[in-house]
Amino acid sequence: MIEIKLGYLLVHLRSGPRGQQAIDEVHAAESAGYDSVWVNESYGSDAVSMLGWLTPQTSEIGLGAAIMPAPARPPTAAAMAGATLDALSGGRFIFGFGPTGPQVSEGWYGVPYRKPWGRVREYVEVVREVLRREGPLNHSGPNYTLPLPAGGSGASGQGKALKLNFHPVRKEIPVFLGAIGRKSVELCAEIADGWIPAYLDPASWESIWGEHLQAGFARSGRGPGDLEVSPTVQVAIGGDLETARTGARMRMTLYLGGMGSKRFNFYGELARRMGFGEVADRVQELFLEGRKEEAFNAVPDELLDRVCLLGDEDQVGEGLARYAAAGVDRLIAIPVHADPAERLGTIERLAALRG
Repeated sequence: MIEIKLGYLLVHLRSGPRGQQAIDEVHAAESAGYDSVWVNESYGSDAVSMLGWLTPQTSEIGLGAAIMPAPARPPTAAAMAGATLDALSGGRFIFGFGPTGPQVSEGWYGVPYRKPWGRVREYVEVVREVLRREGPLNHSGPNYTLPLPAGGSGASGQGKALKLNFHPVRKEIPVFLGAIGRKSVELCAEIADGWIPAYLDPASWESIWGEHLQAGFARSGRGPGDLEVSPTVQVAIGGDLETARTGARMRMTLYLGGMGSKRFNFYGELARRMGFGEVADRVQELFLEGRKEEAFNAVPDELLDRVCLLGDEDQVGEGLARYAAAGVDRLIAIPVHADPAERLGTIERLAALRG
């Protein structure tokens, strides 16, 4: 048996399965022994609504947000949503937070991208304070002041310190952070219950992030056992692997080319730290020039094979074992087959490979 938990990522409505197919995949994961299903969010379908839809259609599997962007909601609204989902699901909800990027933060939410991880730190503090429900919420920080004083942001001064008006099922709901940068990973090790990195390479992740994890652990007096490492990984087992690889390459092209500005792309920076700096620069250049087919063709198989599990059962089984041996606690699988039956097959076969 391979000692690793399995999660399943139900991606947003734009590119993921919908309706009955989505439910079938979630049910397949729950039946196969996956411990959690995760829903992502960017600037389209939102994680809270999707998880609310899934709650009565599942019974045991954990329900995680991967991730809820901090600029999208005040921290009190995020705490309310989490406490509500946790109550409706009988204690199965898992928070996932991150700052998103400057294009989305400022372009979609109208929130300045200033010290984003300082904002996330404070955001998590407020969420946890709301859930503890030890008294009316009084918080004063660089990003959030509750209640607002008279004159603060034009406030009337009539704001009242409040507390959540129902008792949450759990006063401590796990908080995961989506992080791949140096300081963000450090913060994750310091304050989070779990870490959701994208494109984790089991052969090199310690050399890329190890010192930053250790710095965060040292600051808080914690250790590796206090943080669940749960990367998202694109997976396809058997079937039409050529089409599946095309899907994985398209996702990689988008992340390297379009998930960031010319000035900075977090995924490009990660690729550079993995030794693919020229690839990252070239893909972004082509993508931003509108030459998307050329950008797609510039993503090498070597990079995909470092961070994805695409192959037959023996190949994927060996890859899964590498993640477990590297200290990964949970692999959150993103099925990339186009055919619905093959997607279900991958979900079920991955669980069988774990044993």
